[in-house]
Amino acid sequence: MTMGNRRVVITGLGTVNPLGLTVEEYWRRLAHGESGIGIVDRFENSTMSSRIGGQVRAFDHMPWFKDQKMARRLDRAIIYAHVAACQAFQDSGIEGKFDPERAGAVIATGMGGVSTFESDTRVMVERGHKRVSPFFVPMILPNTVSAYFAIENNLQGPNYTILSACASANHSMGEAFEIIKRGSADVMVTGGSEAAMCEVIYAGFANMKAMSTRNDDPAGASRPFDKGRDGFVMGEGGAVLVLEELGHAKARGARIYAEIVGYGMSCDAHHITAPCSDGAGGYRAMRNALQSAGMNPQDIDLVNAHGTSTPLGDAGETMAIKRCFGDHARKLMVHSTKSMIGHALGAAGAVEAVALMMALVRNVVHPTINQQEPDPDCDLDYVPNTAREKRVDAVLSNSFGFGGHNATLIFKKFE
Repeated sequence: MTMGNRRVVITGLGTVNPLGLTVEEYWRRLAHGESGIGIVDRFENSTMSSRIGGQVRAFDHMPWFKDQKMARRLDRAIIYAHVAACQAFQDSGIEGKFDPERAGAVIATGMGGVSTFESDTRVMVERGHKRVSPFFVPMILPNTVSAYFAIENNLQGPNYTILSACASANHSMGEAFEIIKRGSADVMVTGGSEAAMCEVIYAGFANMKAMSTRNDDPAGASRPFDKGRDGFVMGEGGAVLVLEELGHAKARGARIYAEIVGYGMSCDAHHITAPCSDGAGGYRAMRNALQSAGMNPQDIDLVNAHGTSTPLGDAGETMAIKRCFGDHARKLMVHSTKSMIGHALGAAGAVEAVALMMALVRNVVHPTINQQEPDPDCDLDYVPNTAREKRVDAVLSNSFGFGGHNATLIFKKFE
């Protein structure tokens, strides 16, 4: 087998997100159609147009860190990434079974350590520059979400962070796939982390009028593809997958969740925040992913949509799916994880990929909740309100970001 044809499989999963602090808790609540959205309580927001979001509940992260002193100084974006990566590493059973020079990490974030940036800026304004933490710079750098896990776990191979807004995690998983496929590593820890639930970021989104204002019904606010959708709901969290070259995984007797087979990218080249109304960029990303996988549209059973609950975005993505899949679009299941956890920005694709691994293994497709009034512009099978037991052999996952970034992945049941 040539280096470029190496097969890549997923052998470990980890996540902390608004629905759960473990993969099992997350999946159980997803499959039951539960919402993780509530009133945001991290900062004063009573005068903001939006006051809802998907927050990760407080938990003790210290046991996951070897350097306890450093663990107390880290931004939440780094903490979420590290805990999810530790879970995935533990789940994979790979510790001590890899060559450090052939193992790496590509973990994404959309905004990095913005909570630290906000809090230390306040300290400087109120108390002077001498009170700014000496750890301020490494804690705000986006690449620390990837670097820190490598430092504590001796991953000496490829290591970097991709930042492409809400497409970041899909780009990261796709690049990790390509790194293994071309022979530059045998093991890659990859995914995304976001902890941007802080006052300045939240206010910026609210003032853009991009977020839902359904403050009296937090659980019903994120309603992708429903006619009553009025904007996205902000979320946060982290999710990490362990990717391995197939021979490496088999040699150590690893349990395999699925295989990653396709990766497609595109750019809208249209607007800094608004997607193309006809979904042309998303269509190209899906088309390119199918070509990468050597698959036909009819081979896909399920699309995990970007599905943010915005009027323009959901209609455009529906058009893109119809264009890409043709008549098969009517036979597809399409769902949005964001209906239950909100939009985790740069981590979204990774949190959604964890859900897709469970769908492939357990043949259960989680629902898109809050489907109450059909939208003529969104007329596909969105798995409304109730999970569906159905064999799933191949899934396609979309992530689209501000700036027109589009990234699509395809995963298959491992055989």
